[in-house]
Amino acid sequence: MRVSVIGGGVAGAASAIALRRATGAEVTVHEAYEDPAGQVGSFLSLAVNGLHGLDALGCLPEVQAAGFPVALQRMWSASGKLLGEVPRGRRASDSLHSTTLLRGRLVEVLRAEAVRAGARIETGRRVDPADLDTDLVVAADGIWSATRTALDPSAPQVRYAGLYSVSGVSEGVRLTPGTYHFVFGRRGAFLCVPAADGTVWWSAQVPSPQPPDPEEVTQGLLAELYGKEELPLSLIRAATRIDRPMPMHRLTDVPVWHDGRTVLIGDAAHPVGAGQGASMAIEDAVALARCVSSVPGVAGALAEYTRVRRPRVARMTRAAATNRDSKTPGTMQRRVNDLLMPLAFRHVYARSTSWLYSSEPGAGPGRA
Repeated sequence: MRVSVIGGGVAGAASAIALRRATGAEVTVHEAYEDPAGQVGSFLSLAVNGLHGLDALGCLPEVQAAGFPVALQRMWSASGKLLGEVPRGRRASDSLHSTTLLRGRLVEVLRAEAVRAGARIETGRRVDPADLDTDLVVAADGIWSATRTALDPSAPQVRYAGLYSVSGVSEGVRLTPGTYHFVFGRRGAFLCVPAADGTVWWSAQVPSPQPPDPEEVTQGLLAELYGKEELPLSLIRAATRIDRPMPMHRLTDVPVWHDGRTVLIGDAAHPVGAGQGASMAIEDAVALARCVSSVPGVAGALAEYTRVRRPRVARMTRAAATNRDSKTPGTMQRRVNDLLMPLAFRHVYARSTSWLYSSEPGAGPGRA
């Protein structure tokens, strides 16, 4: 079997590994950019479900070594009240802790593993799926996927979600190691985590009716927005680097995922957000390879892949929408949240997230 993968990011590189090891296919990854790692300043977390997927691909230790473990997450109100402490990206019973790392490092590790598995990676040239003479085309070309529209000209369009994020790095602020801090601020959510090198990585998530003007989102503006929250303000003032603002986007349900030869995966099919984008992309890769290796015919395998993945992705998308909405409450809703969230984190959180973290894609393709 010959396979073309469009896009060399997380979803594309993971798919190349999975398909090589599950099927022995001849796999070529086509990446439009010379360096697909993207903005090196941005960071992400891999929850336990994504880590199980990496274990199935045979590269979990390498990814863990590229980042650092985070066991816990603490939620804080705008006034500084501790609302709750929960396991980060896992169930309390899971000994495997979530991993935080730079997105570029994750892509580097996955690309290196794909090459070791026997895949070929070509960079610096865009390709049209219609021009690819292969048995299977895996479209991992991201949220702005051109393949999505080619498969279905009436596919939904990407929309600005009313939020933008600004990532930064700060020095000289001490926080509990191995713990994420999430602040429900008055004018935006704010999360931060102490990195292995002693710095603190943070992300401000700001509600805005219009996408941001990069020239206007300055350190001074952020200090003004978070001026009443002690922890965010201290990190903004101590920042040694602040990255460009990144608008957040949403995409309604994509009706067509495949046409019998070409299939959408990752953000091209379902940009979920809520810290699960990379983990869901890795799950996609494992599930796709499992279907291709076990179901006769490419068309049948893609139909089975869609049947298996759609319900889980749809549930994750709904959860992500709720998560996004919780970051932009009004004054009255914020006061209600301050009263109810401690109860929710104590009595409801574990039950409401167990469906996500109990999934183990490690049952998928075997290692080479």
